[in-house]
Amino acid sequence: MAQGQLGMVNPAIILVQPQLGENIGKAARAMLNFGLTDMRLVAPRDGWPNPSAGPAASGADSVLDNAQVFESVEDAIADCHRVYASTVRDRDMPKPVVTPKKAACEIVDFAATEKKAAVLFGREASGLSNDDVAYADKILTVPVNPGFGSLNLAQAVVLIAYEVFNLKDRTLAEQPAHPEGVAIQEEIEGLHQHLTSELENRGYFRSEDRRAHMERTLRNLVLNAEFSSQEVQTLRGVIKSLSRPKR
Repeated sequence: MAQGQLGMVNPAIILVQPQLGENIGKAARAMLNFGLTDMRLVAPRDGWPNPSAGPAASGADSVLDNAQVFESVEDAIADCHRVYASTVRDRDMPKPVVTPKKAACEIVDFAATEKKAAVLFGREASGLSNDDVAYADKILTVPVNPGFGSLNLAQAVVLIAYEVFNLKDRTLAEQPAHPEGVAIQEEIEGLHQHLTSELENRGYFRSEDRRAHMERTLRNLVLNAEFSSQEVQTLRGVIKSLSRPKR
């Protein structure tokens, strides 16, 4: 998938009848931390805008300023191709159940074909109703402690936002320790030979029976470190310095 397509991944985060402005703000903060900006509110209890949301958002004002308000779940999801209902409760509905990680994979794949996904989050006190869940294609459930599955609204939002972000920015997550690349095998072998030669001069290999094993251990030590070319040159300079007679 092209990076440009990944950058367009922005599922709608839909809060159904949220009760407290503070929780809306915290959800916005969770969204923007992981690059999501499409917040939709369905019939917020205390109306909108809510003065309590801004301070709780801790700077995620752009999400709040652009939040859309709808009268019903049906209206909020009208432009979406796939809808997930976030709930931990068992439902008497034959719907597929997915984890945040699985849902994130599907959301990213949907975005690659220019399709929009949405995730429904319910009221702080009671969650989503059966009528709300009926609009969803799939149920999104977070694997939590079966003895205590109580997530607050922002926690629930941040879990899916993080998983989507992790896929959107996989190039950043997988950036190597050495962007310039690791040393080639010729350089690594040169370092190994330099090291073993100087160790031999210093009497390190006291047992010929164990020498082959010791050399293999040293070679693995050098290989496993995944040195860059610059680091190889630095280490060879260190070895050379240590091998000189003391002034």
